[in-house]
Amino acid sequence: MTAIKHALQRDIFTPNDERLLSIVNVCKAGKKKKNCFLCATVTTERPVQVNVVKVKKSDKGDFYKRQTAWALRDLAVVDAKDANKENPEFDLHFEKVYKWVASSTAEKNAFISCIWKLNQRYLRKKIEFVNVSSQLLEELPKVAEESVPSGENQSAAGGDEESLDEYQELNAREEQDIEIMMDGCEYAISNAEAFAEKLSSELQVLDGANIQSIMASEKQVNILMQLLDDALKEVDKIEHKLSSYEEMLQSVKEQMDHISQSNDLIQLSNTNNMKLLEEIEFLVNYLDLSKGHIKALTDGDLSSSKGIEACTNAAEALLQCMNVVLRPGHDQLQAVQQQQQQFKDLREQFARRLANHLNNVFVQQGHDQSSTLAQHSAELTLPKHLPFHRDLLRYSKLMEWLKNTDREKYDGLNKNYVDYISRLYEREIKEFFEVAKIKMTGTSKEGKKFATLPRKETAVKQDLESLHGSSGKLTGSTSSLNKLSVQGSGNRRSQSSSLLDMGNMSASDLDVADRTKFDKIFEQVLSELEPLCLAEQDFISKFFKLQQNPALPGSVVADSTEIDGGLLSRQHNLLGDRHSVPSEKEEASIIRAMMIKVFRCIESELNNLISLGDKIDSFNSLYMLVKMSHHVWTAENVDPASYLSTTLGNVLVTVKRNFDKCILNQVKQMEEVKISKKSKVGILPFVSGFEEFAELAESIFRIAERRGDLDKAYTKLIRAVYNNVEKVANESQKTPRDVVMMENFHHIFSTLSRLKIACLETERREAKHKYTEHLQSYVIYSLGQPLEKLNHFFEGIEARVAQGIREDEVSYQLAFNKQELRKVIKEYPGKEVKKGLDNLYKKVDKHLCEEENLLQVMWHSMQDEFIRQYKHFEGLIGRCYPGSGITMEFTIQDILEYFSSIAQSH
Repeated sequence: MTAIKHALQRDIFTPNDERLLSIVNVCKAGKKKKNCFLCATVTTERPVQVNVVKVKKSDKGDFYKRQTAWALRDLAVVDAKDANKENPEFDLHFEKVYKWVASSTAEKNAFISCIWKLNQRYLRKKIEFVNVSSQLLEELPKVAEESVPSGENQSAAGGDEESLDEYQELNAREEQDIEIMMDGCEYAISNAEAFAEKLSSELQVLDGANIQSIMASEKQVNILMQLLDDALKEVDKIEHKLSSYEEMLQSVKEQMDHISQSNDLIQLSNTNNMKLLEEIEFLVNYLDLSKGHIKALTDGDLSSSKGIEACTNAAEALLQCMNVVLRPGHDQLQAVQQQQQQFKDLREQFARRLANHLNNVFVQQGHDQSSTLAQHSAELTLPKHLPFHRDLLRYSKLMEWLKNTDREKYDGLNKNYVDYISRLYEREIKEFFEVAKIKMTGTSKEGKKFATLPRKETAVKQDLESLHGSSGKLTGSTSSLNKLSVQGSGNRRSQSSSLLDMGNMSASDLDVADRTKFDKIFEQVLSELEPLCLAEQDFISKFFKLQQNPALPGSVVADSTEIDGGLLSRQHNLLGDRHSVPSEKEEASIIRAMMIKVFRCIESELNNLISLGDKIDSFNSLYMLVKMSHHVWTAENVDPASYLSTTLGNVLVTVKRNFDKCILNQVKQMEEVKISKKSKVGILPFVSGFEEFAELAESIFRIAERRGDLDKAYTKLIRAVYNNVEKVANESQKTPRDVVMMENFHHIFSTLSRLKIACLETERREAKHKYTEHLQSYVIYSLGQPLEKLNHFFEGIEARVAQGIREDEVSYQLAFNKQELRKVIKEYPGKEVKKGLDNLYKKVDKHLCEEENLLQVMWHSMQDEFIRQYKHFEGLIGRCYPGSGITMEFTIQDILEYFSSIAQSH
């Protein structure tokens, strides 16, 4: 136990400035035996602190660790269980009762005795000892109490024995004295018994001398004893004073402990008060709504700018109060619950008041806007909604607040706005398109416009009524149509404009002014619709606080086609979900769905207007294609996901279809063309029509951004023209095929060369080739007739040469001798040749048309061909009849004079 005590003092208590006074080996009562040590310790520093420390031996080694410590002043009762019998069990009553079983009763008694002494010295008998033997509670002498430094003197009774058993080494002086004494005796080492007897005898001598000396000094001893008694009395007095001082100090210590405890309680109270104040300040600062804000929410003016601003500030303050994150436990406070309920009531009350006011504003603005509709009825302009938007945008922050706090009322306002404004826009847009249709048809030219339609007047009237909705919008009674039909039948084109119709009319007959007027009206319609849609979409985004998320180009048209089914139902689903905040993509879909519903009639009205323009003149589709493509391109550059871009894209598809249909109709009419069998063909109507179509298209598409559709149409038309020119040439009976091909391909070549259409460069070269080819073919064919016998004679000579007969031996053939040659040459004297050429000129003149003016070109080509044949004949005569002196009866100079005189005479 002593070794354990030293180890504990060294390893655990000395580092903590404590002294170990007593130790007992114990285990907990009633449990599996796990030994530990209870130690009684005091601190080396003042004020002295007395502790009971529980020390446990580590399971992983031979070292000890401090487990629990109790202040001795917290010990209330020490229960030894039995004062008469030996019992190792005892209890220590701290804040709870700890039951222990000591390894031996002696260790238990020694530990309890130490506790009693410490209680007497430091705690002034505060601890109650129960079932403890009175022998253990005897108070030690004062001196012993003050000689505590070693600690062993105040431990158990067996402590003295333990101290005697302890080995003490000799110091250097004692070793030196023993060596001197042993050196003085020769047999100190060889005869130890003799040395011991010698030492014993010397000790007895010394003892006797001491006794004698003591007896001789009895008087001094008595005096010394008297002095000791006086000293002891003085010590008792000092001890009594020290005890009184200690009692006073103990009282002061108790008071100081009480003051310290009071200070701790005061500091704890102050801390709690500060925390409570902080919590109250937090609740007051963040859950308090000013009376001004409450008044603005309940009775604020929502019609004036100041009132709206006050309500907006109050609503934001209310939202901040409601969004405060409460600390744990705040929601259990009744005041907080009441305040939150008040906030909810204010929110619901203000949301209801705001929704009612805005609904009234929607209705009132709708009525005010309708009253201005009549002012625009005669003009091709749409009423401006900017003042209406400006007034409503004052509520945009309140709408954002409503969106974040009451989704149901926000969705209701969204729906009501769309319902009111869609009806207003529908009236405005329909009236606007009615004005546009009237201006297109013309109030004074309405009947004239359709006078020459190749349909019955009743069909015309039905079409117009279907476009305008009622016959009252037109001036087209049957009698007026008949009357205007007579007046305008000479200078108006048919309703279904075609290349054939254009080819039958001169440029002066085309009503360019009407087409220009249609182009301006259509442009005005698109220019009015574009800012209207953009302004409304921008307003919806700002007023309802919806994010516009531009989609990828190309996906717009596909999304917007689901107008009645997909997007509207999608809007309902998005707006109906009040528990989730829509993403930016969903909000963009909501905007598109709202715009589709607001402008639900624009697409149909545009399609009706396009249909009317197509009925007026099918070539109006060119104007509409260019204008619509330009506006779609502009809208996509601004916002490819906007409703305007989507709608115009859909309408552009319709315009392209009409344009393609127009081209197909032209091709079909080319294929169905019939020519007169009694008159010459000349320039075919669809060839002239293609020229005018190309001129018109080039003038329209001059500033167009994209002309891919036109290039495709050019390719289709030119191939159809080529095929049908060849078809007509093959079917022609009055006019030779070569003339038909030559004249028409010359006209096409001239047109393409003049217009310089890049995509038709290949066709231009093809036209030139065909024109040249058929010109040469016609010339060769025609020149064979005036010198027919001469041609047959020389063809026979060439045949003989081809068969292998030498050219100089041809004259020996009976059919081709010199006499036959002279005979044939005599049949074509100069006068006869001139007469034949004159007849040829007249015949060519009958074949060629005047429009193309190719007679002189043809005549000059024939002159060149005739001279070439003449030179060929002269060459054959020279080679086949050498030295015969046979020549033609006319010369090249005569031929030139014949052609010149014939051309001048006609």
